[in-house]
Amino acid sequence: MQHTLTEPAAALRLWPAAEASVAPARHWLVRTLTAWELPQLADAATLVLSELLANAIQHADRSADAVVGSEIGARFLRLPDGAVRIEVHDVSVKAPELRPADPASLDEHGRGLLLVDALTEGNWGVSERDGIGKLVWAHVGAAG
Repeated sequence: MQHTLTEPAAALRLWPAAEASVAPARHWLVRTLTAWELPQLADAATLVLSELLANAIQHADRSADAVVGSEIGARFLRLPDGAVRIEVHDVSVKAPELRPADPASLDEHGRGLLLVDALTEGNWGVSERDGIGKLVWAHVGAAG
């Protein structure tokens, strides 16, 4: 289903590509959802954002000069159907892969996209962006 994008919270907000960025980005998302009168999406949306940010941080392509790849971007858009689009931008060209979980494995990595896929009912993907890298997007909210 094609969605029309409306009401961006910001053009793109940049965060250091570090684990410490996840909490303030989540708080920004909750404040945005509250302002949009969509607080019922906060639990699922913040979990999706956390997983997408964790992926971007883990797989950040940092250049030798430690500048390129040192930041990741986040952007939120309210969709007309009552959903929210979450975007995470990074400079890595490697697309995330949805892998089946191995119930016998004790490895905690690699399951985040399964969670994103479940919470968004498969409504997520990877797109090109201006400049280098990619953006990973997910729609949380109204079924589409």
